[in-house]
Amino acid sequence: MKVIVDMNKCQDHGQCVFAAPDVFQLEEGRLVFVSHPDEALRDDVEEAADVCPLQAIRIEG
Repeated sequence: MKVIVDMNKCQDHGQCVFAAPDVFQLEEGRLVFVSHPDEALRDDVEEAADVCPLQAIRIEG
């Protein structure tokens, strides 16, 4: 699974951090993420994509 975040859309609201803290984090107010997380985290990543207010998160694979 590959996680893609459109950083031009992302405004660092952090909703993804609550949904998938093993994949998304805020560091110094900016989003950082694991681009190829373990497949076991798919449900959390899908939830993060769903709750993103700007729909900046995509999942491939």
